[in-house]
Amino acid sequence: MTTRHAGYLITLADDIREDDAEESILIALRMIKGVISIQPIEGGTMQEMIAKSRIDAEWRVKIIKLLTEKD
Repeated sequence: MTTRHAGYLITLADDIREDDAEESILIALRMIKGVISIQPIEGGTMQEMIAKSRIDAEWRVKIIKLLTEKD
């Protein structure tokens, strides 16, 4: 059986101000086949902070492992 995707999360390289978010970006995303909804995610939300903390912790573990591994 094939796995079904319900959606995708697109992450911007940097936060952009709401008034700088060009309507052309939203229009372009809506042009993708199957897109029915686009909801901006505010920077600094609790979910964003949790995700960043988890990623930071994961990188810390990988860097420590890399530095402590012996050939």
